[in-house]
Amino acid sequence: MTVPQGRRSSTFTRLLRHGFTDPSTAERLLDSACLSSVRGDPVLLDALGGAADPDLALLGLVRLVEAQPDEHGRRVLLDTLIAAKPLRDRLLGVLGASEALADHLARHPQDWQALVTYEAQDLHPGVEDFERGLAQATDPVSLRVAYRRCLLSIAARDVCGTTDVAETAAELADLATATLRAALAIARAAAPEDAAQCRLAVIAMGKCGGHELNYVSDVDVIFVGEPVTNGTYTTGTGAGGAEPADETAALRAATRLASHLMRICSETTVEGTIWPVDANLRPEGRNGPLVRTLSSHLAYYQRWAKTWEFQALLKARPVAGDPELGADYVATLAPLVWQAAERDNFVSDVQQMRRRVIANIPVGEIDRELKLGPGGLRDVEFAVQLLQLVHGRADTSLRSGTTLDALRALAAGGYVGRVDAAQLDDAYRFLRTLEHRIQLYRLRRTHLVPEDEADQRRIGRSLGMRTEPITDLGRAWRRHTSVVRRLHEKLFYRPLLDAVAQLATGEARLSTDAARERMVALGYADPAAALRHLEALASGVTRKAAIQRTLLPVMLGWFADSADPDAGLLNFRKVSDALGKTPWYLRLLRDEGAAAENLARVLSAGRLAPDLLMRAPEAVALLGDERGLVPRDRAHLEQEILAAVGRADGAEQAVVAARGVRRRELFRTTAGDIVGSYGTEDRPAEADRGALVDRVGAAVSDLTAATLAGTLRAVVRAGWGDELPTRFAVIGMGRFGGHELGYGSDADVLFVHEPRPGVTEHEAAKAANAVVSEMRRLLQLPSADPPLLIDADLRPEGRSGPLVRTLGSYEAYYRRWSLVWESQALIRAEPVAGNAELGARFIELVDPLRYPAEGLGPDAVREIRRLKARMESERLPRGADPTLHTKLGRGGLSDVEWTVQLLQLRHGWEEPGLRTTRTRDALAAACAAKLIGGEDAATLDEAWVLATRVRNAVMLVRGRAGDTFPSESRELAAVGRYLGYGPGHVGDMLDDYRRVTRRARAVTESLFYDS
Repeated sequence: MTVPQGRRSSTFTRLLRHGFTDPSTAERLLDSACLSSVRGDPVLLDALGGAADPDLALLGLVRLVEAQPDEHGRRVLLDTLIAAKPLRDRLLGVLGASEALADHLARHPQDWQALVTYEAQDLHPGVEDFERGLAQATDPVSLRVAYRRCLLSIAARDVCGTTDVAETAAELADLATATLRAALAIARAAAPEDAAQCRLAVIAMGKCGGHELNYVSDVDVIFVGEPVTNGTYTTGTGAGGAEPADETAALRAATRLASHLMRICSETTVEGTIWPVDANLRPEGRNGPLVRTLSSHLAYYQRWAKTWEFQALLKARPVAGDPELGADYVATLAPLVWQAAERDNFVSDVQQMRRRVIANIPVGEIDRELKLGPGGLRDVEFAVQLLQLVHGRADTSLRSGTTLDALRALAAGGYVGRVDAAQLDDAYRFLRTLEHRIQLYRLRRTHLVPEDEADQRRIGRSLGMRTEPITDLGRAWRRHTSVVRRLHEKLFYRPLLDAVAQLATGEARLSTDAARERMVALGYADPAAALRHLEALASGVTRKAAIQRTLLPVMLGWFADSADPDAGLLNFRKVSDALGKTPWYLRLLRDEGAAAENLARVLSAGRLAPDLLMRAPEAVALLGDERGLVPRDRAHLEQEILAAVGRADGAEQAVVAARGVRRRELFRTTAGDIVGSYGTEDRPAEADRGALVDRVGAAVSDLTAATLAGTLRAVVRAGWGDELPTRFAVIGMGRFGGHELGYGSDADVLFVHEPRPGVTEHEAAKAANAVVSEMRRLLQLPSADPPLLIDADLRPEGRSGPLVRTLGSYEAYYRRWSLVWESQALIRAEPVAGNAELGARFIELVDPLRYPAEGLGPDAVREIRRLKARMESERLPRGADPTLHTKLGRGGLSDVEWTVQLLQLRHGWEEPGLRTTRTRDALAAACAAKLIGGEDAATLDEAWVLATRVRNAVMLVRGRAGDTFPSESRELAAVGRYLGYGPGHVGDMLDDYRRVTRRARAVTESLFYDS
């Protein structure tokens, strides 16, 4: 029959208005013979238009009608569909939301009648109801069919809004419980001899255990087995005097039953699969036995379990098998769960596990990951579980395995703010509903929001978004994800402030004991002092206090991520007290994304950087500038210092100004080093540790040179005006000349002068010595700024020789008296301040000494080796561990530098690349010249960089120089954090250091002593 064009256009318009996207196909299906009895019925069309996907619902209905065994069956179905609105809504709701359940109904056309069973809107079936629904299943195939039939009724109540998402998740968990029991019954029936030998309990974990299961999810379980004796159950060594059956045989029988249960649920048949049963949460994971006795479980958790395993036990719930054994399991292990928060590094362990989960998400999926991504379901669950484990020790009302129930209990107990809890509850419900709708479509396990617009449209409509379902779905998803991301950290830290701040009347707050408990869990050694700091910072009704209450929740988290959160919080209070009245300070931390985190990292990383900042707190402004932590170059430093010196009245004031610039720039360098080593939430730690070391060495060396130049200018101007009677130059030596100064290094120098025309040598020497003495005095005057120590012990004749020599005196000494160690020391000589022309002439003078023609002779090589061996035996401090001493220990700085310098002395005359004062550059040049193999060069370079970083870390952490790892545990942990080792991995750090330096020592022995 040909449809008139006008009528066809009207039909298309009507179908589009009812939500159909393919009106041509919809019209054809509506006109099909199987729907002839309801053709044109507006009730049917309106009902289809109410489905999530009207096209899908109509197609599913046609398939279901056609699958009926006879005309009578089709008539009954359609008559009931038109007459009974509850059935109509449920059936078409399911057909429009789930292609997989439409397939099931097409295969089992009588199962639509299961939807008639639940007429009462408030009827919510429990485990017993589902057990009755599965009772006729005697094999895996019939169990799958019965399972899908029960699932059909759950989905119908879900999509029609009869049940909310929490009730749906609970029903799915109850259905899973009934299914596990039915599968175990089938397994027992297949192996009655195994069933007679053992007790077996199935413990649900994860979402099934928490009564919050998805449509399609692994069902996590743990199996517990015990032997049976004479019909009497026993645990361990028997009960009532009866001897237990052979435990090994019982566990083998229990393992066979458990394995069969898993296969029944997991294997694919013509009816598909139910869901995988995952037993990997058991002790030792997939490497451990599938079934253990209760005593074996207990022993494992007491001795070996990690923090995450106790977190997983929060949701443990016996669901199948022996109910007494299951109850014993939970009762036995529950006390251990609530002691987990007392473990070292508890909070950091949980947070680190969350970070690992996010890091393992493929880059292309992270923006669509509903469960594991930032702001996803797992963020809510982790935050809630963390709070439960901390506060559930004392408050048993918090011990629910269900996320939303636990969140309500946390809010009721004052552990979470009521508004925050309500927002998180709303976001979690939305995300779980979205997850349900995504999985329901094809009954496949996925947590990715689909990219296809047709899928997004169906999901949006299923959530009640009918006008612009795709746009509205995206907007709602982003909004709820943003809420979760914002509250994830705040949920844990914010109530600490509410515990000490002035709150509105009637507002619930964390008790002092609960707040102290949480601070201990975060790693604060003195929670009482920490709470006092919070009170001082956040109490009151001023704008300053309000901003602090906004900042501190996340600041506390960053402090807790360090090795010494107490110091971080104390230092933050000191800085805030010093700058509290400065209008830009809190605004900077609030508005500049990186500033607050950078400050938290700096204040909790050790003593040096906070000490530098406390002396001039305004330097905190550097932390908010994108370029603020990049060291300034030598030219700019000198320009600023010389300008400051020029404005000062007198030498002392001038050097105070120069030292003030040095202090600020040292803070810039230390802060940049700390942030680069630790990383931030938006920027990972710098991977090239050698580049970090080079940057610090160059920055500190340039700063020292600029400070000496400014001090020299101040002293000369104060004593002689514009010109000194003698030309004067400062030559950097050692690490200073090598651009490798560390935070705790002295400035090794030589002083050289040359009388100007008409000035006697006596007058010139007197002026030069006066300059040196005054420079050293001014740079060491007690002040708020760190002193700069000048060490001239590498001069000719050492401490017995004059501090200053003329260039001619140096030439005469080196020509007649120079020793081989002095030639070695001069490898690092480089002019750093004073008269540039004189400095260059000094370098011309010493070049033949440090790069002797034809290289070192055999006697000189033997002398250097003898000096090195003597130094190793005599200069290592008494009691020091030679494997951990960064300077003189095995494979440390001395080993690497002497090896490289010997190559420079022997081959510098013929290899221009070796003529450098920098260790790493010389090593690279030696490798390029084939004087050392690439692998050996890399080994020495790695050891040198690591030892240098350890020395810098010790200075940053302790505020004073040191060549060995600290002995105090918190300081050692802080060094570990700087080097990239997480909490609890100090042993790994020391092992790695010994391994790296042991390899370097082997290279040193080969190249330095044997070649």
